[in-house]
Amino acid sequence: METAREGAPLEVRPSTRAYAVWLIALAAYTVAVFQRASLGVAAVEAQERFSAGASAISLFLVLQLAVYAALQVPVGVALDRFGSRRMILAGALTMAAGQFVLALAGDVPTATVARILVGAGDAMTFISVLRVVSLWFPGRTVPLVTQLTGILGQVGSIVAAYPLVALLHGTSWQATFLGAAATGVLVAVLVLVALRDAPDGTQPAPVAGLHELRGNLTASWREPGTRIGLYTHLVTQFSGTVFALLWGYPFLVVGEDRSPAVAAALLTLLVVVGMGVGPLLGRLCGRWPLRRSVLVFGILGATASVWTVVLLWPGRAPLPLLVALVVVLGTNGPGSMIGFDYARTENPAERLGSASGVVNVGGFVAALLTILAVGIVLDLLTPGASTDYGLDAFRAAFSVQYVFWAVGLVGVLRHRRQLRARLARDGVVLAPLLVAARARLRGTSAYR
Repeated sequence: METAREGAPLEVRPSTRAYAVWLIALAAYTVAVFQRASLGVAAVEAQERFSAGASAISLFLVLQLAVYAALQVPVGVALDRFGSRRMILAGALTMAAGQFVLALAGDVPTATVARILVGAGDAMTFISVLRVVSLWFPGRTVPLVTQLTGILGQVGSIVAAYPLVALLHGTSWQATFLGAAATGVLVAVLVLVALRDAPDGTQPAPVAGLHELRGNLTASWREPGTRIGLYTHLVTQFSGTVFALLWGYPFLVVGEDRSPAVAAALLTLLVVVGMGVGPLLGRLCGRWPLRRSVLVFGILGATASVWTVVLLWPGRAPLPLLVALVVVLGTNGPGSMIGFDYARTENPAERLGSASGVVNVGGFVAALLTILAVGIVLDLLTPGASTDYGLDAFRAAFSVQYVFWAVGLVGVLRHRRQLRARLARDGVVLAPLLVAARARLRGTSAYR
């Protein structure tokens, strides 16, 4: 297990070229987030265009996320062989092809194929960008730049919430998604011209053989740190993802009777909160590496609590309560990054890829199952093929979240006990949290 050391000497500062290369990779990731979120803000229009119910629209995104999750490990293997530049390029072009198909689609099967392509391209992007960061930046700088990558990439959600919605309302479905496809092509050209895998003279790690890959996957899965990372990613990520990607906008506009402008502003607030919370959580994880589960429980408790108030509120929720909801949901994305930190500190370097792939599956599987369940419940509680879902139908649909919160909580608790038992065998016994906090303030040991 990695041990943080205070007072370590500072490493060489990143070069200007490193930041330039990172900005190109960041632009590719931002566009990937935009492509990923584009259907969520157009869910109502999609139902009208394809004459489809909520469950069918959910299926688009479920398949998109399923492809994303299923490709994490295969993409990691391909990334080691072909490098970030080729994978990001392939991802951008694949997503552009998906948006092009969606622009011309007139039926549910064709639209489904389009979103599968978007999911496949999206799967190639994020971990490829992280590899760029790891090869271009000094080791002590990598965690900060990684956090900034995840935060700034969410600007793509803002672009989806404002310019894309404005274009959709001002022009047509076809023009809007052809424009989205063109954006992907432009990014692909930028990556092809200016992005490089690593600084000149850098030798990437050798590609692992199939036997070694299987061994790494098995060892990663057996590691309690990987599993607590998976359940951390699951329990903290899915609620915010479901809200931001698909069902938040219809819930606010149709269920809570808010204007499209207010709904877009609330979704933007969710992203902005995430940008502010991410660095704070990163700093807390660095200072309290053995107390990361406290942050996980705090995020879970806040999320479940505010959702409970919203779902039990008599009538439509007041705007301040909806603001509180999206503020709490804004912590979900940064909170899920704690799962990757568990994988990083509890696995040796040669297993980080497979461990991160396992962690990344957790939240997306829970999100896609929740998205599908919400759509099914809405259709069951709404007569005919109507898309005019009542507030009670939304309340019942969003209640499925409690199942996944319970699963995630049990998983985190179980594997935290395993990690702490291993620490105890090594002679490290955690003091109660309040005792540790007082010790930190006095500058004394937090352990006994």
